[in-house]
Amino acid sequence: GRWYPPPLAPGLGCVMSILSSLLSTARRRSPWLFHANAGSCNGCDIEFMACLTPRYDMEQLGIRHEASPRHADIIVVSGPVTRTTCEALETVYGQVPDPKVVVALGSCPASCNVFAGSPTIVGPLDRILPVDVYVPGCPPRPDAIIAGLVEAAAILAGDKPRPAPGAAQLGTGGATDRTPR
Repeated sequence: GRWYPPPLAPGLGCVMSILSSLLSTARRRSPWLFHANAGSCNGCDIEFMACLTPRYDMEQLGIRHEASPRHADIIVVSGPVTRTTCEALETVYGQVPDPKVVVALGSCPASCNVFAGSPTIVGPLDRILPVDVYVPGCPPRPDAIIAGLVEAAAILAGDKPRPAPGAAQLGTGGATDRTPR
């Protein structure tokens, strides 16, 4: 016959509730992220790496940059999706365990920016992966990147609902968003 798990012991439902609450808190307070460059000019990558420096220090919020997608909760993608990176992005997305959140970093994953119409560009990121958070700018400032990652952590923890497909706010983006520090 078929095996069925034994019923929960009395009071174990409370333990499972506490465990679920603990997991939600951990996802909110210590998300790990994987950064994938889909063909960007590296402007967004430089600003993303600035988030790791002592001036912005995203690790004080518990956000940790991880080298392996198998250990990550959040995928951060910069650049327009090229023919070369399309399959790699799908592979990375499949390697990140559920629940996961995808963050589009900069104007290129949202609209392809100046690379739109190029024969090597597949299109914006939302044609390939479901995008949960857009961080506008060309390149976005580190404080905007951290705000986007905090929003992604809230979605991951279940504190904020996921946007409906195609309903995420894109912002204006562009070089005019860049103000002097």
